[in-house]
Amino acid sequence: MNSGMQIVRAVRSGQMLAVEALEQCIARIETTDARINAFTDGTFERAEREARAIDQRRARGELLPPLAGLPYAVKNLFDIEGLTTRAGSKLRIGETPAAADALLVQRLRDAGAVLVGAHNMDEFAYGFTTENSHYGPCRNPRDLTRIAGGSSGGSAASVAAGQVPLALGSDTNGSIRVPSSLCGVFGLKPTFGRLSRRGSFPFVASIDHLGSLARSVEDLAASYDAMQGPDALDPACLATRMQPVLPSLDAGVDGLRIGVLNGYFEEHAGPAARTALATVAAALNATPGVSWPDAALARAAAFVITASEGGALHLASLRERAADYEPLSVDRFIAGALQPAQWYLHAQRFRRVYRDKVLALFKSWDVLLAPATPVQATPIGAEQFELNGALLPARPSMGLLTQPISFAGCPVVAVPLWPAGPLGLPIGVQVITAPWREDLALRAARVLEAAGVAKAPIGALAMSGVPPLRHDPQRFVATL
Repeated sequence: MNSGMQIVRAVRSGQMLAVEALEQCIARIETTDARINAFTDGTFERAEREARAIDQRRARGELLPPLAGLPYAVKNLFDIEGLTTRAGSKLRIGETPAAADALLVQRLRDAGAVLVGAHNMDEFAYGFTTENSHYGPCRNPRDLTRIAGGSSGGSAASVAAGQVPLALGSDTNGSIRVPSSLCGVFGLKPTFGRLSRRGSFPFVASIDHLGSLARSVEDLAASYDAMQGPDALDPACLATRMQPVLPSLDAGVDGLRIGVLNGYFEEHAGPAARTALATVAAALNATPGVSWPDAALARAAAFVITASEGGALHLASLRERAADYEPLSVDRFIAGALQPAQWYLHAQRFRRVYRDKVLALFKSWDVLLAPATPVQATPIGAEQFELNGALLPARPSMGLLTQPISFAGCPVVAVPLWPAGPLGLPIGVQVITAPWREDLALRAARVLEAAGVAKAPIGALAMSGVPPLRHDPQRFVATL
């Protein structure tokens, strides 16, 4: 079955047992993950208990919860009771296992979803490629020689490969939208503060978002509805209000003012990205030529805040165990810790002014469109990529088009397109709306999906000739 909600409907109707859906999911993981390397941990015993509980409830004639039997997994920075939350780092291997699930995991469990494990990621979420030197790089199911994107690369690759229909990730500067774009799946970065971050390992507290990745817009909307709600223990989530979107998902976009961002977003998009954006714009009858304020300055300020908060968070560990950090992140954490406080304060002041400008833009527009990544997935190990005649550093530059959006806290749905070209790889488009209007972004994404413009088929892995990344028979032996 292609989508999570198809599984839910089959379980509800008795066409399939939740245990059967889980067994299919586990079989797919065990036959594909040695090549993809999307998982760091399996929680199969826990998953079996959860699935059997769903089947027992149905056998008793009880009303099943909204996500009954839906298998999912989470990025390795979400707490899972009984597992150590490593956040992609070997520094945390000896830490005490989590005493409780992260709040979003709790809410999905209460909604009947079945947790099967934790996903590979960039160390401490600081990266756009998931080329993790501790746990191995995550490979893109669309082309196993290429990156999955990051930092939620394992989550995107797992969904794209058909291992799970739904995954949770985090997005500070683009870490859901970048891998969604490169792996060809749908991704939701909600409004800043919409979903609680309690029980997730932080990166940049003033910008961190949590969200979901899926192969269908319906799965995004259903999981979003299940995870909503205020949280007194997350300061950013104190004032959030409930906004169920699943019932209105098919309301369409008639009457919405839809525009296409130009300037910065046009200049930093390669040919495939421009083609994908033009396709989406035509499908939604969007108006071209909309200018987003101060995008380049916003990206620069996001870098300053990211480095400062990340460096401050890790300062004690950097002093004692710098050699245990990934080479790809340690220098950036150290540099961030050494930044003058004045830079950070100035960036946060600019952010307030910038956000006001962005909110003013949405007085004229309901939905705005922009590319999600400048290019399609690059080869694993590539240090640079070419963009419109210029060579750019590969790892930081994948976030060129996502950072200015999350810096304003706006909700975004990344939709996967498949532009014709020699690579045959997907690339994403960002569907952006004003804060707290996830409903409009999801409705627009649903229109694109229904028209066949955006789609996320299960990747057909070319397994031959690609050696396993590791041989660890204990990786999925879990007692949770």
